Amino acid sequence: MSGLGRGGRGALLLKALETPMKIPGQPVQNGNSSSLSEIKPVAITTDTNSNVLTSKVNGHSSTPSEIKPAENLSNLNGHSQPDIKVSVPVVHGTANGHGILAHQLSKQLSTNLPEQQTPGKTSLTCISPTLPASVSPSLPTQSKIQSKSPVPVIEMDSMSINSGKSFEKGTQGTANPMYLNFVRLKCRNEGAFQYNVSFNPPIESKNMRFGMLKEHTEVIGKAKAFDGSTLFLPHRLPQPQINLTSKRQTDNTAVQVTITLVKVLAPSQCMQLYNVLLRRIMKILELQQVGRYYYDPKSPAMIPQHKLELWPGYITAIQAYEGGIMLLADVSHRLLRTDTCLNYMYDIIQKNQQDYQNEVTKKLVGTIVLTRYNNKTYRIDDIAWDKTPESTFTYHDGEEMSYVEYYKKSYNKELSDLGQPLLIHRPKEPKGVKPKGKPLEVICLIPELCSMTGLTDDMRADFRVMKDIAQHTRITPNQRQMAMRKYIKNIYNNPTALAELENWGLHLEEDLLKTEGRLLPPEKIILGNNKSIICNREADWGKEATREAVITGIDINSWMVISTKRDQPKAFEFVQTMKQCCPQMGFKCGDPFFFALNDDRTETYLRTIRENLNQKVQCVVCIFPTSRDDRYAAVKKLCCIESPVPSQMINARTISQANKLRSVTQKVALQINVKLGGELWALNIPMKNVMICGIDVHHDTSKGSRSVGGFVASTNSTFTRWYSRCVFQNIGQELIDGLKLCFVGALKKYHDENHSLPEKIFVFRDGVGDGQLEIVSNYEVKQLQDCFPLLNDSYHPKMCVVVVQKRISQRLFAIQNGGLENPAPGSVLDHTVTRKDWFDFFLVSQHVRQGTVTPTHYVVVYDDTGLKPDHIQRLSYKLTHLYYNWPGTIRVPAPCQYAHKLAFLVGTSLHKDPALELSDRLFFL
Repeated sequence: MSGLGRGGRGALLLKALETPMKIPGQPVQNGNSSSLSEIKPVAITTDTNSNVLTSKVNGHSSTPSEIKPAENLSNLNGHSQPDIKVSVPVVHGTANGHGILAHQLSKQLSTNLPEQQTPGKTSLTCISPTLPASVSPSLPTQSKIQSKSPVPVIEMDSMSINSGKSFEKGTQGTANPMYLNFVRLKCRNEGAFQYNVSFNPPIESKNMRFGMLKEHTEVIGKAKAFDGSTLFLPHRLPQPQINLTSKRQTDNTAVQVTITLVKVLAPSQCMQLYNVLLRRIMKILELQQVGRYYYDPKSPAMIPQHKLELWPGYITAIQAYEGGIMLLADVSHRLLRTDTCLNYMYDIIQKNQQDYQNEVTKKLVGTIVLTRYNNKTYRIDDIAWDKTPESTFTYHDGEEMSYVEYYKKSYNKELSDLGQPLLIHRPKEPKGVKPKGKPLEVICLIPELCSMTGLTDDMRADFRVMKDIAQHTRITPNQRQMAMRKYIKNIYNNPTALAELENWGLHLEEDLLKTEGRLLPPEKIILGNNKSIICNREADWGKEATREAVITGIDINSWMVISTKRDQPKAFEFVQTMKQCCPQMGFKCGDPFFFALNDDRTETYLRTIRENLNQKVQCVVCIFPTSRDDRYAAVKKLCCIESPVPSQMINARTISQANKLRSVTQKVALQINVKLGGELWALNIPMKNVMICGIDVHHDTSKGSRSVGGFVASTNSTFTRWYSRCVFQNIGQELIDGLKLCFVGALKKYHDENHSLPEKIFVFRDGVGDGQLEIVSNYEVKQLQDCFPLLNDSYHPKMCVVVVQKRISQRLFAIQNGGLENPAPGSVLDHTVTRKDWFDFFLVSQHVRQGTVTPTHYVVVYDDTGLKPDHIQRLSYKLTHLYYNWPGTIRVPAPCQYAHKLAFLVGTSLHKDPALELSDRLFFL
């Protein structure tokens, strides 16, 4: 749930309106098993435009993308994003879009609590009334949103965009009516009223406090949220301070209960409380929480041929926007496997009976499993081979019982295999909660009762599996609209759910938000020989890119082709096709030096390159019989660090089909030409003396590697040549510390190429969540500005810093032919659902052929260039055309994608700084 933390006051509010559930506790064993290295769970997602599900580990593809010439990245070719969440652990912290307000509300709550009240150590209880069965839910009349106090201004550094400012909107383009996956939430009262509750004499027991307050329901009402000292009510009490009297049941002592008004929270300040109400409604609708979101286990989509099932669900969050308070709602799917952990262990043991324990541990540790008897997810941290279901543990009441007895008593589950080992899960302290004296107890799970989540490597490699999953998860805009309308209808048809909203003065509209965006004009692509084309509706110029000459072509005269003897015929066919295709694209290709290897060992490839590489070799092409990360990394280290030379890795299977060989070869030829310093196409960007930078960070915490920041910057006026550097930082660190070194190097390179320094600098920063926007605007921008005096005391260029967010749940639906379709590339929206405290906009920059497109969110965190919003929006859209690995538009500006490719290559394969000799070429494509 967006905007809700797992620890501190966020954890208290999470429990505010939830009915206490008496579920027997998990069996635990004291102490810890042998510690194992932290391994991130495998997540299967599909990035927004991929027609094939992509296997991802910790957010990046596990297979070198360079193996596939027609790069099938999330940001590239237009296909939809299946809304599928697989193997995602319970997330601690806040979701995008709600961290700031949630933090403010938490701060407000903690500020007004007594000093002895420690956040994270109390539980919040709420008693909510339900409507009688005889009452039918009538739809309330719609009313205008009334906010009696503005959203609090977030204090920021003076150089940042200020939250109190009213931002201009763009005007260029044609009107484009559209629906959004937002629903207006109207508040009919003043908001929420915060009271402090004190007891005299003091009452230590929280349960006793809850009971005493419940005695006075006639005074305070049934709808309330109380954590033992702070009380939230949807209405104002008759007096600012009320004194009530209760009796302590233990000794019949009279206790004075004093309720004092602390403050009135405007609706715009109650986002965290409203999201808690929304979670309560989810449970009333009998949706099950799995991980972060809620799903419907009663209507799964079964895929029996692959032993899979999909639970439909919803992503929901309430937040305050420029157009008022709204509910963001989107469709989500949870992929589950019908086989159990025990079945999975059996399969491994059958294949490897001698060393099965190590193999099972390797496969299971770090994965996420689901226990269907309580629909909870757990991360497997270890396997207790010395324990079985017949092992005993001490129950919370002191009784000694076996796991067999526990599951029979608590869940009525019979175990068939009494010799199976136990799975170990070690809970972690929630963020924001101070660790208690003793460590959290270890949870033991029975493999037979745990369902596997996620996909195996064999499933990911099976195209049929991915295709069958995509049929259920890739849904159209019309289907999304129907799902959201059904969700709203279910709330209105449920008297209890409707009462939850009405008791707090809230009302949901009955349909999605309708507004009007703009469609930017199509861009003109400039090719070689002074030719140009206007982008089509799909924003794709793949045919022209391979039929026309490039702007600057580099002849390939001296190059190496290395393959095994078995793949030598494929290598010959590839080279012949290269010699035929290259002249048509504006550069020549000569005969290479062929090297046929007797085996495919990594050392054989490395030795061949070392023995034959010289200063005249322009490029090294390696054709691998199979895809192996270790071999790929070893060759890349040699070609990028030890002996700097542009290199191209090709999977033999990619060039094995005769009917696709020409198309594949054309793309490989363009990619090689770029790595040699060529320029393929350009756009008309009229600004002069401008440098554009892209920044992204890659994390690989599963291997304990340091985070890598990628930095690229343009060095010419047409933005077709780029300078790149990378910087290493602490594990998991998102904000870049070493920007100065990269930025100064880029400015010097720009000066060497243009004999002057740029007058305007645009920085596009990828990979930043909403909770870090203010930090980026103050911290990273300050680093960049500190670099200017290092070059010249009088050098003070104008600068604009834009955060690019692509992992969002917002969706735009164009209204076409009486239905909903995906917006055309160039669709922009900069009002209604944008932020009050930032200049931001949503941009759809690519064409999607299946499912629903995901827009990209641009947030301007700093700007002193004086450009109009139209200029920044047009520039952002233009830059999505300049990624040379794909002849079409991508989701993010090209410098962001270049920075991502660089950081990914260094973080997964090189683990060291690439040689400076390659910094002025796009060697990492």
